[in-house]
Amino acid sequence: MQIAIIGTGYVGLTTGACLAAIGHQVTCLDSDPAKIEALRRGGVPIYEPFIEEILEEAGERLCFTQSYSDAIPGAEVVFIAVGTPPLADGSPDLQYLRSAAAAIGEHLDGDFTVVVNKSTVPIGSGNWVESLIRESSMARVGRAPAEFAVASNPEFLREGSALHDSLYPDRIVVGADSARAVDVLSNLYRPILEQSFTPPGYLRRPDGVAAIPLVTTDLASAELIKYAANAFLALKISFINEVGRLAEKVGADVTLVAKGIGLDRRIGTRFLQAGLGWGGSCFAKDTSALVATAADYSLSMPIVSAARAVNQQQRERVVEKLLAELKIMKGKTVGLLGLAFKPNTDDLRDAPSLDIARALIARGATVVVHDPVAMPRARSEHASLGVRFCESAEQVADHADALVLVTEWDQYQDLDWAAMAKRARTAFVLDGRHFLDTARMARDGWKCARICG
Repeated sequence: MQIAIIGTGYVGLTTGACLAAIGHQVTCLDSDPAKIEALRRGGVPIYEPFIEEILEEAGERLCFTQSYSDAIPGAEVVFIAVGTPPLADGSPDLQYLRSAAAAIGEHLDGDFTVVVNKSTVPIGSGNWVESLIRESSMARVGRAPAEFAVASNPEFLREGSALHDSLYPDRIVVGADSARAVDVLSNLYRPILEQSFTPPGYLRRPDGVAAIPLVTTDLASAELIKYAANAFLALKISFINEVGRLAEKVGADVTLVAKGIGLDRRIGTRFLQAGLGWGGSCFAKDTSALVATAADYSLSMPIVSAARAVNQQQRERVVEKLLAELKIMKGKTVGLLGLAFKPNTDDLRDAPSLDIARALIARGATVVVHDPVAMPRARSEHASLGVRFCESAEQVADHADALVLVTEWDQYQDLDWAAMAKRARTAFVLDGRHFLDTARMARDGWKCARICG
């Protein structure tokens, strides 16, 4: 099938690469000329495991352009995968969605086109995008556009596992008020739904995956599914962190508590890892948008709001824990291990590390940082943060009064912690992710504390 994708961020690029890899002809469009030129040369604007390999496998079936006239005419499916960043009131900024819909309306042709909201958008956006496309087409040619339908196909990708989640998803959700649109998207995804494609050697098919459920709904339900799913996952993280605070008070081990409740199949073990909480582009933005949407209908969402509050408090607890250990922050040096909001990505959006660094600097501390992947992005996007960047994790320990494990990169477990203890002024580490082996850290000369439990 002929596919167009508007936006080459995490969602757009990984979706385009995977669809091209399984046999579709895909054109990715972006308004940033530097990004398009880099992609044409083989450069990749994001860090994602195996993205270079799958782009190479997609080959000539995947191309990049800045021009809507190159991408839209003849496309059977057009994905909108533009950013919807939060506004000051928590609602999403839809300016890029509006621009994309208007441009699509100017260039639609062909027998029938399915326009798909892949971006996370407010409930009701499908109908709004449809009206924008019609208005744009009428303004350009004075008549209704070629036949089209709007669908919602929310993504459930985890950064760091986005390609795996694209090829082997838990489910595919398609929301549309047009049966024809559902048929088109079912055919588009058939190789994934039936798992009939040949899996790449670097992304092997998990055992037991033979078919993928297709959930078909109306537009509004599909839009709400995305928000509700992310809100529920955020709730699980905040819940176990709240339990962790109690565990700390009563002398319980929150990791064992999480294991004990997670083995209940009604609950599950995933997203029950206590620590600094969630970051990234999705949970904060989507929970905020859900609360804002409810407010539009004179409803409150106290559970979701509480999850957001607990998550922010986890970052503040880092300073509380360090103050309890160091007593005075002014003049102290604190090292942060990890900047990205999670491992296997360089994404710094809503990263706990940034809030922690700002809070420590505001209290007079010197902050030194390291991340195995996110350093270039941090230097570029947060040059004014006021931290000192270190080229190695070992350098973070030099004359440090405390270290904070912020991102659970695997390589941080394999550091020569005994040697690092000798470089530090005070061998104290605050494990923000329940990631380090406390017994081993003690043998290596470190006093190790955890953020909760």
